[in-house]
Amino acid sequence: MRYSPDHKALTHQRIIKEAACLFRRDGIGATGLQPLMKSLGLTHGGFYAHFASKNELVEKALQQAAFEVDGLCADIFSQPQPLHVFIDAYLSQWHVTSPHEGCPLPTMSAEMAQQGHASPTTDSVINARLKQIESTLPGTEAQDQSIMIFASLVGALVLARSAESDTLREKILDVTRKTL
Repeated sequence: MRYSPDHKALTHQRIIKEAACLFRRDGIGATGLQPLMKSLGLTHGGFYAHFASKNELVEKALQQAAFEVDGLCADIFSQPQPLHVFIDAYLSQWHVTSPHEGCPLPTMSAEMAQQGHASPTTDSVINARLKQIESTLPGTEAQDQSIMIFASLVGALVLARSAESDTLREKILDVTRKTL
């Protein structure tokens, strides 16, 4: 059976999109190549026709996740009171329970740092959010405040996702939301 001329490119993009979801949801180390490829109806061996290594896929998946989140953030920061909307969205129950669709930093960045794989894409994601947050803040301390706000959001989300107790999870989100 012959494939269409764009079959390989489409398959390549499907792998990246699926990896972006799985890496955010399950973590990079916990996402094996064989289950990833199987979830798409592809063979493990076929992976190497698309990528030289898992690290290459991690970078491409991070770029895909960043692209998806950039669209959400562009919408948020075009609204009235964008910082309040952003904080509420970031610390929402949806974001806690939908890591596969949300910001890649809480799940992927810590793991990448532990593995010694710093990424220019991570810097790009961080800088984009900081610039958006900073644009909503007055004064000369806006840059420093944006770092504190974003670091607090990412940290609160990590803690909330790891809490077994619903009460503790909600307390983390509520206190961080109110404080910010």
